[in-house]
Amino acid sequence: MIKSTCRHMLKVSTFILLIRWEKEGQNPNFGYDFWYQPRHGTMISTSWGAPAAFTKGFNLQHVSDGLYGRHLHVYSWPGGEIKQTIDLGSEGLLPLEIRFLHDPSKDTGYVGCALTSNMIRFSKTADGSWGHEASSVAISVKSLKVQNWILPEMPGLITDFLISLDDRFLYFVNWLHGDIRQYNIEDPKNPVLAGQVWVGGLIQKGSPVVVEAEDGSTYQVEVPEVKGNRLRGGPQMIQLSLDGKRLYATNSLFSQWDKQFYPEVIEKGSHILQIDVDTEKGGLKINPDFFVDFGKEPDGPSLAHEMRYPGGDCTSDIWI
Repeated sequence: MIKSTCRHMLKVSTFILLIRWEKEGQNPNFGYDFWYQPRHGTMISTSWGAPAAFTKGFNLQHVSDGLYGRHLHVYSWPGGEIKQTIDLGSEGLLPLEIRFLHDPSKDTGYVGCALTSNMIRFSKTADGSWGHEASSVAISVKSLKVQNWILPEMPGLITDFLISLDDRFLYFVNWLHGDIRQYNIEDPKNPVLAGQVWVGGLIQKGSPVVVEAEDGSTYQVEVPEVKGNRLRGGPQMIQLSLDGKRLYATNSLFSQWDKQFYPEVIEKGSHILQIDVDTEKGGLKINPDFFVDFGKEPDGPSLAHEMRYPGGDCTSDIWI
């Protein structure tokens, strides 16, 4: 079996590097996720950061040092030649996941910028290049003023998002804040919040961290137990059922970051939750009867990260 990534092609059985997909001499500083739209002859990749930085945990100074990304790289598809690099600016720090709309004729997509907690919309311009307008921050999650944390303000940290197969809804997570959001994107330029649910995070009741409201009061959010389990960590990777009615969420990002921000996940393992989705009016609700505990694995505790449906899903299906 051979597995293709945006930068290399590996033989999965041996992990031997077979070829580099990009053209010789075209080496972006950083890579991470990618999505392609064959009818537009384009693939676009994101840029997390330097392994020498993120494998040691998150250090804000590394952002100033240029060790984390803020660019998108536009490739020809299937040629693999870099045609353009898009600077997302200060609003686009740590661009991780990227998705085009599933409709193969569409030239619009979004990228989730983790550190600045912005969903940025990009599209093809009149001259055939790709870009984002000044007004293309489609959704912005406001940082919270907090007490008893490493910084005076806490970003949401958008680490994953997906688009439903019918292109009606966009879902994303705030790994640090602890909520999952559902937006109606039938008008891609003007997303509308349709649902929100709290499934963990650093500001849930019982945490030492409290949020400062504008009037000076403090608060924490209520997060329910599921099957007698306190929810650990924050929502990280998500996957949606093909009918759009069941959203699944894990809570492990990267072991060094888990250890830094959510040591309980390292100690007790991660879990998968099911979120029931209202696809008519919008709305999200934790399913009280679904809880997969990876802390109870025979060789655990284990850290669950990404989920896939055999045969295709919302984060892998691309139409030609």
